[in-house]
Amino acid sequence: RESVPSSMSRAPKVDNKADAEVQITAEQLMREAWERQDEAPPPPPTQKILDVDELHNYQMNERTHFENQLRIKRHTTSLWIRYARWEENQNEFKRARSIFERALDLDYKNKKVWSLYFDMEIRHKNVNFARNIADRAIGLLPRVSSFWFKYILMETRLQNYAAVRRLYARWIEWEPREEAWNSYIKFEVQAGEIERARTVFKAYVQVHPQPKTWLKWAKFEEKQSELGNAREIYEKALEVMEGEQEAHAPLYIAFAEMEERSREYDRARAIYKYALDRISKADAKRLFTKFIQFEKQFGDRDAIEYIIMSKRRFQYEEQLAEDPTNYDVWFDYLRLEESTGEAARIREVYERAIGSANLPPVAEKVYWSRYIFLWINYALFEELAAKDIDRTRQIYQTLLKVIPHDKFSFNKAWTLFAHFEIRQHNLSAARKVLGHAIGMAPSDKIFDFYIDLEVQLGNIDRCRELFQRWLQWRPDNCKAWVKFSELEAELQEPERVRGVLEIAVNQPALDMPELVWKTYIDYEVELGEPARARALYKRLLDRTKHVKVWISFAQFETEAGRIPAARAVFKEAFAFLKPVETTEERVILIEAWRDFEEEYGSEADQDEIRKNMPARVKKRRKIETGDGSDAGYEEFYDYVFPDMKQMRAGMKLLQAARKWKEVSGQ
Repeated sequence: RESVPSSMSRAPKVDNKADAEVQITAEQLMREAWERQDEAPPPPPTQKILDVDELHNYQMNERTHFENQLRIKRHTTSLWIRYARWEENQNEFKRARSIFERALDLDYKNKKVWSLYFDMEIRHKNVNFARNIADRAIGLLPRVSSFWFKYILMETRLQNYAAVRRLYARWIEWEPREEAWNSYIKFEVQAGEIERARTVFKAYVQVHPQPKTWLKWAKFEEKQSELGNAREIYEKALEVMEGEQEAHAPLYIAFAEMEERSREYDRARAIYKYALDRISKADAKRLFTKFIQFEKQFGDRDAIEYIIMSKRRFQYEEQLAEDPTNYDVWFDYLRLEESTGEAARIREVYERAIGSANLPPVAEKVYWSRYIFLWINYALFEELAAKDIDRTRQIYQTLLKVIPHDKFSFNKAWTLFAHFEIRQHNLSAARKVLGHAIGMAPSDKIFDFYIDLEVQLGNIDRCRELFQRWLQWRPDNCKAWVKFSELEAELQEPERVRGVLEIAVNQPALDMPELVWKTYIDYEVELGEPARARALYKRLLDRTKHVKVWISFAQFETEAGRIPAARAVFKEAFAFLKPVETTEERVILIEAWRDFEEEYGSEADQDEIRKNMPARVKKRRKIETGDGSDAGYEEFYDYVFPDMKQMRAGMKLLQAARKWKEVSGQ
């Protein structure tokens, strides 16, 4: 009788066992598989909705999908937002509002949800709905400035200026930060309400009595040509801030500058003198500088300048005569000379500062740093101020000869020289400088700078060569491996990325292996390859059993929606960390497991965790000094797990049996 074909039936019998006319070899099968592996998968079928029933069916399926996702990831804000936007695109505004309200019931402090909810109503010109949302937002979260600004902007565009003013009045009752007050004042000024702006300023300086607040008010009055009011404000500010001496200098300076602009030079001079008599020398440095500038402008310039410069030069020369390697004094001396603008004198001081007699006495990098910066400042002066390009290049070349590269080097000297050549459009010279740096004193910063330069120029092959040289020099540098992989990832070369990271994780020694593994796993997750990421976690656990790796693996499985797999990871880790030496790691693990079960587990799972939670007990241990003598006891807290109690009871029984055997043998 005929047999009914089914999936469980045996394979049909082959009658003709002769060789086929066309033979296919294993090599051909492998070649075809290799050639077809880069073929893109077929695109998903396009769904066309032709009638209302199909539309309703599509909407129901999408809503079911979103609701199921929300049951799993209830606290994922992005999921609520995607759901609400989808309903908005379906023109289902009531449903979109309902979703936003549900999200706010879950977390009313979520600023992003409030902002997107408000923006949705504005997009569809639902002004009253938007006003209602903004009122609720500023009522619940009055310290979030963005809500107030959005609300005020909406009312301003509607030209509802009375409502804008009421909003500002409500806002300043909360004593907000400076930007709120500045915005309120700007609004009143634009509306032409100068008196209202003054009233706001009065409240502003009471809430924020800083010098900059008083200065804004005074400049506002000066702009309105009310110099009398501005003077009163400065006087009131100095009176209010009488105990804060460090805040007086900027107020005096601004007061005097206002009088200068008003051509009241005698008033300005009197203010400077009054201030210098009352402010300490430490706080009066900038004030004194301003006074000198003022006298240079309106007084006997030559006499003042000569006196000040001569006095300071004499002080610096005395200090350098005592210690010529006091580089801080050289920096101050050079700043003094640069303020005069005399190029010849500035060069003379620079040449004296970097002379061979002033070399650091010890060949250690910490003592050479400030000396090297003298050279760098010299080169920058010649390039930017004197515009002498050849002299600048000569200074950099001499600097690189002075540095003892066999003991230490300075990356900044190499990179600044390369930057200089790039500014001169001499790219080959810049590459030559960086090549010498890699050959004479290779460092991570030099390689990183060189690679960034070539990336900006688009020379990818040269970047790869530099990465190879970098990793040949320091194969344990995890940051270099990660940057190499990031370069290939930006070029959308997934196989190259995997190849680089595979070589990295197989290195015998790495300075931060966790960085490489994390980058590798995150990359596979980003590509949507959870199976590869899972395999990487298992490989990592074969190398290290650190508790953070277990927890990260469990979190990965949780985010992938594999709750049973995440629970299995926790159980396996808990069993592995059973020895006494890993008690602290086990405590960390079980606390993470407990949080996991509280969110995703059933009552039975949570009860099991509670049974395995450790007890915190106080213990004592002996303290020994460095020479082995007894120093007493100290108390400490330890954790005891339920399964450890059983293990310790068995150990006590075994010890008792050994003692009995020794006694009976005697």
